[in-house]
Amino acid sequence: MRIAVLGTGAMGAPMAQNLARAGHDVVVWNRTRAKAEAVEGAMVADTPADAVRDAEAMLTMLTDGDAVESAVRDIDAMPLWIQMSTVGIDGTETLLRIAKERGATLVDAPVLGSREPAQRGELVVVASGPEDARPTCAPVFDAVGKKTIWVGEAGAGTRLKVVANAWLVALVAALAESVVLARGLELDPQLFFDAIADGPLDFPYARAKGSEMIAGEFPPSFALKLADKDANLALTAATRAGLELHVARAVAEELDQAFALGHGDEDLAAVYFAVEPEGR
Repeated sequence: MRIAVLGTGAMGAPMAQNLARAGHDVVVWNRTRAKAEAVEGAMVADTPADAVRDAEAMLTMLTDGDAVESAVRDIDAMPLWIQMSTVGIDGTETLLRIAKERGATLVDAPVLGSREPAQRGELVVVASGPEDARPTCAPVFDAVGKKTIWVGEAGAGTRLKVVANAWLVALVAALAESVVLARGLELDPQLFFDAIADGPLDFPYARAKGSEMIAGEFPPSFALKLADKDANLALTAATRAGLELHVARAVAEELDQAFALGHGDEDLAAVYFAVEPEGR
């Protein structure tokens, strides 16, 4: 299948590469052309409109709703649009309106997973959209993910992604507080991870992020600035639903603070600096 991939950043590049490895005819576009040229097995287009010409599907994986909207602005004839960026509920509604205006079908299909699962083709796709789009989407999702969950009409995928991200960022923020608390009580924080090892409270993600906090090194897998964006998308979604989520608000404030301290390009685990007294 000929597939246009718009956005070849930390997530889009490995996804495009896995599509090419699966035998698809992949054309990529990125605002920074060098990132598009680094995708093995793909052709590079000068503009989004050039990328989607003759394509059977258009996959967008960009930073936010504004970036997606800008990328598709000059595309009049759209193929099936597989929208995999995390843009929140308002952003998804805007993109659905654009698709309708252009006479295109949009499948809302954000993913769960960060850079490493994307590289391995092991993302979880939370897809939503019309039933008749599933056969075209299936080979795309099979190439980039290990599991696809169809959750209803377009927009439901984004709502589920908002829920999952609210839990994820709260988990990492609570983990940072546990590490800081251990140090404040004059304990080696590694003892906490030793205590939960191989039990029901143990899971690999917590150990991976905890190791970064203990070492004080935060190579970006899921950049803090993107986690900050996602935390605030969850708050916006809660307000729309008439909910006040106190933990989510506190987590968003900690991420805002870590971002303001200059840790936006580091991993989400760098929320540690908003908690650690010397980091404030």
